[in-house]
Amino acid sequence: MITVKELTKRYARNAAVDHISFEIQKGQIVGFLGPNGAGKTTTMRMLTCFLPPTAGTATVAGFDVLEEPMEVKKRIGYLPETPPLYPEMMTGEYLSFVGGLKGLRGAELKQRIDYVSERCAIADVRNKQLGKLSKGYRQRVGLAQAIIHDPEVLILDEPTAGLDPKQINETRDLIKSLAGDHTIILSTHILPEVEQTCQQVIIINKGKLVATDTVDNLQSRARGAEPVLVEVAGRNGSLDPNVVQARIAKVSGVNRIVLKQKQPTHSTFEVETQKDQFVRGDLARAIVEAGWDLNEMRSSAVSLEEVFLQLTGSQEVAPKEEAVVTGASK
Repeated sequence: MITVKELTKRYARNAAVDHISFEIQKGQIVGFLGPNGAGKTTTMRMLTCFLPPTAGTATVAGFDVLEEPMEVKKRIGYLPETPPLYPEMMTGEYLSFVGGLKGLRGAELKQRIDYVSERCAIADVRNKQLGKLSKGYRQRVGLAQAIIHDPEVLILDEPTAGLDPKQINETRDLIKSLAGDHTIILSTHILPEVEQTCQQVIIINKGKLVATDTVDNLQSRARGAEPVLVEVAGRNGSLDPNVVQARIAKVSGVNRIVLKQKQPTHSTFEVETQKDQFVRGDLARAIVEAGWDLNEMRSSAVSLEEVFLQLTGSQEVAPKEEAVVTGASK
């Protein structure tokens, strides 16, 4: 659906986007991430034909952004970070105007206005002036104008900005429901939103592509091995976490132990295993045979935020808890 090859945008000597390449399949929701100034908005403007690339190619729904920009624009719905609204217009009037610009007429136009008003929860403000709407309502009207012509591709820049938690959930559900029929590029700074919504993530930094993969694969690559959370309790009412750490460190395949939470009677540890080593059975056996209770054992997922910071170098991610590293990791 979208193919980008060596796409580049230069301003004098500065490369805002530097030879990036990626593909997005039809029906996918893709998170487009990067620090401020990484080149996200520039890339989206080139894909929507607002900016011409300096070099490289990009095709959307089979049409080249340089050679056939009008065909590309017909197949794209775009919501920039600041919705393109006319404050003096009524909501319904504005949607009718936008729909007309996008080729809708008569009964089809009315049907699409009714549809997007219902889907984006703006039916109750159709007769209100846009300039008098709250930021949340303006954001939803912006989303409505992006989907009014039923485009094949949606490019959404911070679509939940300014929304309250209930509206964020509703917008997130709407975006998920649009997948399959639409290919969606979602640019956002809310990383949990990407984890919950997107099948694929594209990360750029300083104009260069640093990663493109599924959320699960990026998390696996970032941690390098499976971290496991274990909660251990003492049977006699007290527990020395140092003794527990020393015992766990002797289990074959354990790479590192971090004390996450300490209580008088129980403690929680994050146990990082060596790559391709599955030690849960041996770990559980060691804890029980030492005379302790194993209250819980579960996977400890690396957050997308940690992955993002590692890949972009925005901040060094280091644990603050006490850690024991076994000789196997050396």
